[in-house]
Parts: sequence; C-alpha cells; structure tokens
Amino acid sequence: MINRVVLTVHQLNDYVRVLLARDPLLQKVSVRGEISNFKHHSSGHMYFSLKDEQARIQCVWFKQKRTGAVFPVKDGMQMIATGNVSLYTRDGQYQLYVEDMEHDGQGDLHLKFEELKKKLREEGLFNDEYKKPLPLLPKKIAVITSHTGAAVRDIIRVITQRNPYVSLLVIPVAVQGQNAAEQIARAIEYANTRNDLDLIITGRGGGSIEELWAFNEEITARTIFRSHLPVISAVGHETDFTIADFVADVRASTPSNAGELAVPESINLLSMVKGMQKSLLNAMDFNINRKHHSLELLVNHYVFQTPRLLVDQHSQYLDLLIQRMNYAVESHYKHAREHMSQLVSTLQALSPLNVLARGYAIPFNEGFTKPIRSIHQLTPKQRIRLLLQDGQAVCTVDEADDASHYAEDNIRRKSYGK
Repeated sequence: MINRVVLTVHQLNDYVRVLLARDPLLQKVSVRGEISNFKHHSSGHMYFSLKDEQARIQCVWFKQKRTGAVFPVKDGMQMIATGNVSLYTRDGQYQLYVEDMEHDGQGDLHLKFEELKKKLREEGLFNDEYKKPLPLLPKKIAVITSHTGAAVRDIIRVITQRNPYVSLLVIPVAVQGQNAAEQIARAIEYANTRNDLDLIITGRGGGSIEELWAFNEEITARTIFRSHLPVISAVGHETDFTIADFVADVRASTPSNAGELAVPESINLLSMVKGMQKSLLNAMDFNINRKHHSLELLVNHYVFQTPRLLVDQHSQYLDLLIQRMNYAVESHYKHAREHMSQLVSTLQALSPLNVLARGYAIPFNEGFTKPIRSIHQLTPKQRIRLLLQDGQAVCTVDEADDASHYAEDNIRRKSYGK
C-alpha cells in the first residue's frame, strides 16, 4: 500500500505559497485591469481588486511600498499594477502584492469618456426632446467620413441600392488622429450652411477606443447638437458606443445600417404609392356610388314625382298661417278695445265734470285762473266766477263764514232729529 501524505490546511497553503515564490515570472509581474472594491484602510494600506471581462484578482498595496507622490485611486480606473504574486496563507487566497501602479492609457480614455458623458447628459444634450426626426424622402445627403475607408463605400453602396435617385455629397475628413475632431466639426458646420442638404451621416468603421476617439471629443458632440440638419451617427460596430451616438438624432449600429435608416427602399416606396393609389381609387368609387345612390333617391322622391302635391301642401299650410294671423289680430284688437273701455270708464269716474253734474260748482277768481279752495281767499265785495255743469256765473261775495259751525249744526240736528 502506497503511503499517503496527509497535510493540514496550513501546511498545504504554505506549500503553495513556496511554489509561487519560486516562480521568477510571478516575482515581478505587471497586470492590467479595472479597479473595483477599492478600500483605503485607516492603516494606510490599500485593498482592491483588478478585473477584466473574464476574471479578477485580489490586490494589496502596503503603505510602506508606496514611495513619492501617489495619485488618487478609485473604482473604475484602468490601471497597470506591478508586484509579486503570493498566497495569503490564512485564507488560502492568492493575491497580487503591489509595489508600483500606473495609469493604463486605455483606462484614461475610458475615464474621460465617462466624465464627458456624464457632463453632457447633465446639460441635457442627450434628451429626446432635442432629437430631430429624419426626413422621409431625403433628396441629398451629406456623408462626413474618410473618403478612403470602407465606411464611405458601404454607405454609398447601400443608399444607391435602396434608392438610386438620392444624391450624395461626400465631405472627406480625417476620422482618427490629431485634429480629426476639429475636421469633423467643421464639416458638420459647413453642411449646415448649404440649402440643398436634408440629412447628415457621419461616422467610420470599427476600431479601438483610441481610433474612435475623434467621435468622443466634446467639440464633435456639441457641433452635432447645434446642427439644424438631422444627424445620423454611424461609428464602428454594433457594440461600439461613442459620445456622438448619444448626441446624434439617430444612432446607426454600422455605416451600412446608417444607409438603411437614411433612405427607404425605392421598391417599398413604389409599393406604398401603389397601395395609396388603390386606396384612393377605392375611396373615389365608394364616394361616386354613394352620390349616385343619393341621386337615385332624389329622383324617385315623391316631390319630383308629384310636384303639384308639394305646392298644394305648402298652399294649405299658408292658409293655416293666414287663419292663425287673422285670429291673433282680432284677439289682440278685442283685448286692446276692452282695455281702452276700462281706461275711459276710469277717466270718466275721476273727471270733475261728473262732480259738476251732481250739482256742485267750482269757484274761481275773477280772472278764471285759480280755483278758490278756502274762505280765507275771499273778501267782501270780491267778484268771483262759479263753474257749473253747463256754464259759468259771475258772483259778488257778501259774506264769508267759517264752515265749522255748519258742521256742528248738522250733527246736532241729526242727534235730536231736527
């Protein structure tokens, strides 16, 4: 029986640690990755992970290993860490003991990308409310890209196949390298000065983040946002995203897709026109048939079959109206006459002539200008006039007595029967 070796956990972990320590490659290794789970301990040590799309490794950067000025470290930074790999015996976990760390150039670009993306999003440059619709049937399209790349050939090929009647204006620019972003911005501004363009396509083929960086520059993004012409961004492959994609009115996954989005296929347009033509003819037939049916109803209407009947009906209705009018006039006249009689009766009852007819007289001054209402208006030998029912008489006042004692005598006579 073969003798077996039984180790404790500590012995096994320590054995692996020694094996790692004997490997010269692992004693000075540089690892590229993204910082995550970063923690700066109160002791001064830094603990974090380096990760890529497939794996991660735990790292520790002891305070005494950091010399000179140390840049800020935070999650999301792309870094290159140099150090040795060993096993942390207690946990049985191998990790990278960092001795030095530097920015990864590619990581810096990712960081700049995220910072600019956040800035422009907060300013509202990505908002849907600013997105302009693409024209349904553009007559002329500006293509802003490299005139030697595959992207321009793909765009021209797709648009020509889909609709050969669309004109294209290729504005050649550098799509990578120094001053590429400025060239793209100036080309977009130039396109906006022309009156014969309906749409702009700008982009390039795929590449690394450095190669696509011209479409991540702030000047490119802001120029696209200011464009009054709709802009399709067609940068890289379907998995590539740039700042220009977020600002543009429409993002195409590839340059070929940009051609598809910009121009509908002529065969589809022809089919749509034929469908509209058929719908129009059907609508015309329906309307003509409906009008024809209405005309038949009118022709067969009794009014046109027996027009005299309609005249007779209206004549009868006119007689009825005249009868109603005469009755209304007579009724109104009768009511007015009765009302007038009542007014005359009231006036007659209140007329002073009726008072005179009952044997009374009304005294006036000699000039017949004022009625005499009191004995205090009279003086002896005064001439007055009396108005009677059938004329007037001139009298002379001999005496004017107070009428109160006549009233007392009348009361006394009624009381004693005298």
